[in-house]
Amino acid sequence: MVDLNGQYQGIKNEVNSSITEILESSAFINGPYVHAFQKDLEEYLGVKHVIPCANGTDALQICMMGLGLQPGDEVITADFTFAATVEVIALLNLTPVLVDVEPDTFNIDPKAIERAITPKTKAIVPVHLFGQCANMDAIMEIADKHGLFVIEDNAQAIGASHTFNDGTKKKAGTIGHVASTSFFPSKNLGCYGDGGAIFTNDDDLAHTIRGMVNHGMYRRYYHDVVGVNSRLDSIQAAVLKAKLPNLDTYNKKRWEAAQKYTQAFADHPEIVTPKIANKCDVICENCDCHVFHQYTLRILSEKRDGLVQHLNDNGVPCGVYYPVPLHLQKAYTDTRYNESDFPVTNQLVKEVISLPMHTELDDDQIEFITNLVLDFVNDQP
Repeated sequence: MVDLNGQYQGIKNEVNSSITEILESSAFINGPYVHAFQKDLEEYLGVKHVIPCANGTDALQICMMGLGLQPGDEVITADFTFAATVEVIALLNLTPVLVDVEPDTFNIDPKAIERAITPKTKAIVPVHLFGQCANMDAIMEIADKHGLFVIEDNAQAIGASHTFNDGTKKKAGTIGHVASTSFFPSKNLGCYGDGGAIFTNDDDLAHTIRGMVNHGMYRRYYHDVVGVNSRLDSIQAAVLKAKLPNLDTYNKKRWEAAQKYTQAFADHPEIVTPKIANKCDVICENCDCHVFHQYTLRILSEKRDGLVQHLNDNGVPCGVYYPVPLHLQKAYTDTRYNESDFPVTNQLVKEVISLPMHTELDDDQIEFITNLVLDFVNDQP
């Protein structure tokens, strides 16, 4: 699904020299590379504060801790996403409220958010799924109307931008009150282990969170807030610092590969290609409306599972993200939910398949993959 070694070859000298420098200095935690990467990412995103941490799941949990959410508070998020989003809500004894998504973008449906709001609702967590922003115009309007926090789960869309209805643009993760991201190796900006970060323009919130990620300390052995141990190590920061100047190029390569996939599948009656919802449906120079963390098709006519097997049999990796809705996961079942609340999610889990997507895809690979998909879909009754 990804070619991390191929990508590494392009930054090998910088990565290796940085890691050697860290090993020789022994500044493994909160060293100069962590602070340098933090500043670089703040500048890239146009956000006041980046707080690095140990992983994306921690980042999301610490966002909620920093906002002061209390047990029993309701947090609305998407039913169709990775479990980490709802996991941290449950870990903090908050009440997850899962809602349906849009059938074309796979992102949380603002109309479903509006229907789910109660007097106990305190926050919305839009997940920018597969590489493009949720409908942040509508989500921020709903949040402002009801006095809710917006916590962006930006684990899959680093580098993407959202164009607002008035034509202004902001980077994903800089729109809500606070945001989290993951630097898991397969992400668009990934390290060589675990890593994550929190973004915010709120000075007071940033101060609170900076203490929280380090055992609640602002001064050694003085614990002012309840915190956790969640720090990005220097080696991972060095890898990320080397990759960050290339992020837009990496994302453009993903965009170009995605367009080749889409052109190959165009107008096929049983294949639904990804929709780019953010006011952009053509290839444009340095386009950042969708960064294609995943290239996800919908395969109609109940052929998805057979296609997965066909691709695997021919040595092509693929992924089903996600095979089970969160509301049907054993850990998160709740009598409040009705199947009629999730018609889109329940359909998507039967149809979605993600094809290989990374910066090193070449035309021959894309042609081989698309031909396998088309041959199978066309040959099956």
